[in-house]
Amino acid sequence: MKIRLKFIGLTFSQVQTGAYTVILAEESGERQVSILIGTPEAQAVAICIDGLKPPRPLTHDLFVSFMDVMNVDLKEVYIYRYDDGIFFSNLIFRENNTENRKEVYLDSRISDAIALALRTGAVITVEDKVMAETAIAVGDSDYVGDMEYGREENPERMEVSALQQALEEAIETEDYERASYLRDVINSRKE
Repeated sequence: MKIRLKFIGLTFSQVQTGAYTVILAEESGERQVSILIGTPEAQAVAICIDGLKPPRPLTHDLFVSFMDVMNVDLKEVYIYRYDDGIFFSNLIFRENNTENRKEVYLDSRISDAIALALRTGAVITVEDKVMAETAIAVGDSDYVGDMEYGREENPERMEVSALQQALEEAIETEDYERASYLRDVINSRKE
């Protein structure tokens, strides 16, 4: 059975330096899936969610233009397997120029699939078994990326003075990834 997901956000990874986390959540539920991606892949996602238009098309934008010319839609991104820390996904395309509207499945890296889904508005689904293996239930504690906040509030909702104190604590304990994230949250409030 497939479960529909929605894109929640992109955060710095607290698990791996130089990586980012894409957060997807059930459309009708409380579970979230965190997917670790690299910096170039995060840039492709961030450019789309920030609504930026580079002067020349990037690879994902070029691919969307190609789909338009070929009269094909990206119908769905289907995450069908999780193995050894890797999510496996298919891009499901649908032809628009024929009566039978044939569907074509292509294997894709999950980061590319998400970047394309965000650009085209395609549905993102996950196999229920994969969701059961990888999801985290969000309830009493807020979950942002791969950082869980139970003992303190979600940084996105904290006052600047509390953020500053948390930043100092992160630096003191040499949790530099968290400090970097908190610094970015503080700087975004100053803009």
